[in-house]
Amino acid sequence: MADHKRKVSLTSISDEEQLPSLKITHGTAVALVKRPKTDEIQKYGSTALVQAGPKRTSGLQAPIMHLTGHKGEVTSCRFSDTGEHIASGSADKQVFLWNTYGECANYGVLQGHKGGILEVQWMPGSERVITASTDHTVAMWDAMTGERLRRGKHHTAPVNSCCPLSKSAGDDNMFVSASDDGQLVIWDARERNPAAVIEHSQPLTSVVAAVSGNVVYAGSLDNTITGWDVRTQSAVQTLRGHSGTVVGLAMSPKTGNYLASTSLDNTVRLWDLRPYCRLPNRCERVYTGAPHGYEMNLVRPAFDKDESMVASGGADRTLTIWNLRSGEVKYKLPGHKGCVTQVDFHPKEPIVLSGSVDKAMFLGEL
Repeated sequence: MADHKRKVSLTSISDEEQLPSLKITHGTAVALVKRPKTDEIQKYGSTALVQAGPKRTSGLQAPIMHLTGHKGEVTSCRFSDTGEHIASGSADKQVFLWNTYGECANYGVLQGHKGGILEVQWMPGSERVITASTDHTVAMWDAMTGERLRRGKHHTAPVNSCCPLSKSAGDDNMFVSASDDGQLVIWDARERNPAAVIEHSQPLTSVVAAVSGNVVYAGSLDNTITGWDVRTQSAVQTLRGHSGTVVGLAMSPKTGNYLASTSLDNTVRLWDLRPYCRLPNRCERVYTGAPHGYEMNLVRPAFDKDESMVASGGADRTLTIWNLRSGEVKYKLPGHKGCVTQVDFHPKEPIVLSGSVDKAMFLGEL
């Protein structure tokens, strides 16, 4: 572990002058729409009323913030549980840590992976981050110090996805990874070896855990989503309906009753996980309008905090947000210059985050 720790570094922007030998390009944020300054509306004795624009709905410095700095495609980006911070992973092998508010300062960089980052997730408590990489490993990091706490070496192929095992219970030690080698691996940060290994017949592209932490759902190259009981390591459910590879999964955060999936068949599906679901295949709704392209990127969906909206990126360079119940497109947000790979909703405010192959992210209030 000592050898691994020496390879890890987190540098604050304010400390850059103290570490001249460390060559890190920090990210920057640009406010694309300035906040109206109401105290400057009336000047030179004028009594005319000036419309300051739509009412603001969030604490962002501006309605839209543009975050840049990664040297490779942004493959994953997430809000912390508190909503105060953002972690972004990239093909440049780095994880950037950002402040959500103010100037959206890039306050830290996590380095140590030898391959691109395919997914980044916050553990419960917002003090630890886990990453999945093309270097066949997963890692857990201390987001406060930059120390790599755990490096998981078991997979024999790129690790496409990772997630906390029991987020609702506040467990910040247990997590899961899914790989092209067809394995789901359960990790305990306190142990050297995997806690459990589950074998699937096809490469796995995505994984998400049920609210209980007893079941994990994995999307696969065979167009299915399989639910696995982590206690018995047996398949307990198979969701069928997609006609293309499942490339992303998201669990509804409030109740855990619904699962969203993205697929190369150009659809996003909503699955009902409740025990007494009356739908024969459990697919409650199919959303369209977020197409995939020839790149066949891993595109991950998201639910908002109230489970009233579901969102996904697409190869059309936009972020699409649907009404969860009606399936109506509520927002179609442009701005990116390439496929949008990741979407995330703020846990407390009406703010949406998106990352893209154009190496940038947008923060925007709804």
